[in-house]
Amino acid sequence: MTTPAAPSVTIDAAGLTDIGRVREKNEDHFVVATVSKAVAVDATSLTSASLTGRFGASGARLLAVADGVGGRPGGELASEWTVTALLDYLGHTAECFQSLDPAREHELFGRLEEAIRAVHARLLADGSGDDKVPATTVTLVLLAWPRAYLVHVGDSRAYVRRKGRLQQLTRDQTVGEYMVSVGAWTESQAARPGAASALASAVGGSELLPVVGLIDLEPGDSLLLCTDGLTKHVSDDRIGAVLGGPEAAFAGCRTLVDEALAAGGSDNVTVIVVKTG
Repeated sequence: MTTPAAPSVTIDAAGLTDIGRVREKNEDHFVVATVSKAVAVDATSLTSASLTGRFGASGARLLAVADGVGGRPGGELASEWTVTALLDYLGHTAECFQSLDPAREHELFGRLEEAIRAVHARLLADGSGDDKVPATTVTLVLLAWPRAYLVHVGDSRAYVRRKGRLQQLTRDQTVGEYMVSVGAWTESQAARPGAASALASAVGGSELLPVVGLIDLEPGDSLLLCTDGLTKHVSDDRIGAVLGGPEAAFAGCRTLVDEALAAGGSDNVTVIVVKTG
C-alpha cells in the first residue's frame, strides 16, 4: 500500500541593494542565508507519512534587511553589525531549525530579540550621546517551511502576496504611524514629510521596540522584505504585480530596484524577494 507523498515546495529567494541616485554611500545591508542539516532517504519500506517531519527542515532560511539611519554617523556600521549578528545567531543555533516545536516558539522569538538587543547595547556603549549613536532599522524573516517568523524594528517592511492580494505584514515604527494608532492624526497627516517620518524605534535609537509575529505560508505565496528606498517610489499595487509575475526571485528584485531608481532613487534601496511554488 502506498501513501501519496507530501507535495514538494520550491523556494526561490534572492536579494539586491543599490546606493540610489542621491546618496553618497549605501547604508543598507541585507542577507539571504540557508541552513541545511537533513537526512536524505534514498530507499525505505516506510511510508512517506512515517517520514514526514522526522528529519526536520531541509533548508531553513534567514532573510533580513537593515537600513542605517540617515543623519547619524555610522549608519552603515549599525546595519552591518545587525545583519552579521543575525548570521552569528544562525550559526550558533542552526540545529534548532531542524525540529522547531510550535510550543517553544516563544523561545525562538526570544533568541532573535536577544541578538538584536545585543547589537543595540553595543551601539549605545560605543556612542557618546543619542545624537551620535549609529542606528538602523531591521526587518527579518526566519523561514522554516511553512512557518515564517518575523521580527521588525523601524520602517523597513515585509509583505506577503497570496492569491492575488498583497498584504503588509509590518507597521512602520514612525512618529506619524504612532500618532495615527492613538487617534491623534489622520493617515494624511502621518504621510507628511518631516517629523512624521522620524523613527519611533530603531536599533541604536533612544527607543527599541521589537515587534514579533508569524505567518504560515502556502505554496504560491511570495514574500518581500524591503527598505523604504523602495516604498518611497514604488506603489503597493506595483509591488504586488511584480511579486505575482512570472519572473524568478532575482529578476523580481532587479525590476523593483530599477523602478525605484527610475522614479528618482532618492534613497538607498534594498529588496529581498521570495517566491514559493
